[in-house]
This record gives sequence, structure tokens and C-alpha cells, in this order.
Amino acid sequence: MPEMSDVSANKPLLIAIDGPAAAGKGTLAQSLAGRLDLPYLDTGLLYRAIGKLMQLAGLDLDDAAAATVVAGKLTPADLRRPDLRGREAGELASRVAVHPGVRAALVAFQRDFAHGPRGAVLDGRDIGTVICPDADVKLYVTASAEVRARRRTDELLAKGRAVDYQAILAEVKARDARDSGRAEAPLRPADDAIVIDTSALGPAEVLATALSFVENWRQRD
Repeated sequence: MPEMSDVSANKPLLIAIDGPAAAGKGTLAQSLAGRLDLPYLDTGLLYRAIGKLMQLAGLDLDDAAAATVVAGKLTPADLRRPDLRGREAGELASRVAVHPGVRAALVAFQRDFAHGPRGAVLDGRDIGTVICPDADVKLYVTASAEVRARRRTDELLAKGRAVDYQAILAEVKARDARDSGRAEAPLRPADDAIVIDTSALGPAEVLATALSFVENWRQRD
């Protein structure tokens, strides 16, 4: 694996990581950010944070104007709340995500974060295609639906939840169809993205692969 000195430099580095659920993009993004000493933004928490902040303030989540105001005041500190990963936060997120003003505010938030003085690592579903098409390195992390369903099943079983693999697999395939078929910002690799299939790779192997691409970019630049 390349040493940090081989892949780090004074010039800002912006890395965009996209891919479907349970492919390993979040794990890779956090590892890359830590290895390269770059700020990291988990964009999956953005709508969850808006929903939670509105709930705590007693605001109507169906009020588009109020939601847009809250989104416009979002700070990175709001994303560090410990209550953004549960099912409730996900349900709140789905209610505020329908407001166009919220999406516009969060697009601006992501771009501002990405273009900070040090660069950044962002992961999501439309980072390389919509949010940061100017990213220096674009990675698309994927895996077969069967592998991703198994990972999700094992994760839930480890938490003590009773789950059925076939049901999870059906959910994974349905979500893939929704994400890739939506009219706005569909899930797909950017034209210049590097695709990393993690189906047969562990986290350390995925990180090593990504670091090699970053190193190649450093050498070309």
C-alpha cells in the first residue's frame, strides 16, 4: 500500500465516491479521508439532519419554506448528532427530501464543503455526476446485489434483528431500480469514474486499490 507521503501534497484534493447501498463506499470514504488527512462528508446524513432539526424545533416537516430555511442554516456540526442513523431519522429524511428548496440548499452545502482549502472526500449517489463533476478523483464503488444483500443481512443479524436474506435481496434490487431509474440525478458512474467492484474484496484491499488510483492522479498532475 502506498505511504501517505506518496499520495498527499499541499494541493487540495477532491475525491468523489458514488455507488449503491452496502457496496462499501462509506467505509472506503472514511478510510481514504483518514489516510490522506482530508475532511470527510457523509452526504447520506444531510436530509436526516434536516428532518431531525425540524422535529426538535417542533416544525412541520411538510412545510417546504420552513425546511428550506433549516437546510440553509445547516452546519457540519449538525451532522455529528448521534441520532441520525436510526430508522426514525430515515423516515424524517424522506419527508423533507421532497422539497426542492431543501435539495438546492444541500447541493450548495456539499459544494462549499468540497471546495474547502484542503479538498475533501464525499460519498453519496450523485457526487461525481452532479455535486462535484470537477472532482480530481471519481470512484464508483459497487458489488453484486447478492453480496450487498448478504452484507446487510449479516449487519442486521449482528445487531440482534431477525431478518430474511431473500427479503433483503429483494429490497436491495428494488432500491437499485429506484435509484438508477429516477429522473433527477440517477445513480450511475460518472463518465470518467473508476469503477471498483468490491464483491470479492475486503476493506483493506479496496482502500489499497483506491490509494493506487489517487497516487496515479498525483503523478499525472
